[in-house]
Amino acid sequence: MSDGRTEHEAADRATPSTDDVGVAEERAEGFTEAIVDLIGALAYGQLTAFSRLASDAELAPTLTARAELSRLAVEEFARYEVLRKRLEAMDVAPEVAMEPFVAALDAFHERTAPSTWLEGLVKAYVGEGIAADFYREVSAHLGPDVHALVSDVVSNGGQADFVVREVRSALVADPRVSGRLALFGRRLVGEALSQAQRVAADREHLASLLISDAPGADLAELVRMFGRLTERHSRRMARLGLAA
Repeated sequence: MSDGRTEHEAADRATPSTDDVGVAEERAEGFTEAIVDLIGALAYGQLTAFSRLASDAELAPTLTARAELSRLAVEEFARYEVLRKRLEAMDVAPEVAMEPFVAALDAFHERTAPSTWLEGLVKAYVGEGIAADFYREVSAHLGPDVHALVSDVVSNGGQADFVVREVRSALVADPRVSGRLALFGRRLVGEALSQAQRVAADREHLASLLISDAPGADLAELVRMFGRLTERHSRRMARLGLAA
């Protein structure tokens, strides 16, 4: 028996409406823009890390330490190159993708400028670590390919071992510096989380990745994410021998 529906009615239901197609296209466009935003932010972060590590190398107390930090600076630039090529493969000019994040990242670095060699090391490890965790959190929502790219770029290689060794040796030589470095570490995490929130709030497509449609879920999810970032920061500080 017929249920009263004509073939035309069935076909109409099977064919996406113009509105449905428009929504799907808008979501796809937003997803692509989120990827560009994330890679652009990370690219500028790597470029900035290169120049700052190269500058910090001049403060190194020994030639060995200077060479080590210079090597890490070169590695940061190599990671920037990976991201630059990825953006160009997407037909996006790297400078255009990076520009929206210049103000926030520059503000972070201005407010957390190290005054000593040891503060520079703590910032290289702790500050970059917080940023890396944030990028990983966001990239997890952008598919395995982007997540793998980001995870590879933000891996610190031998940087962690070098910094931990240098800072712990300095604490043994002069335990009095631990309080100053711990205070600097707390400043770093406060400023880093503030700038991460600013980036997430300013870039609509990035922010949409971190929240769900449930009422109140946006705040709850962001609170959980920043809680995870804070917890990982505490573990890094402990590895350095410093109180978080």
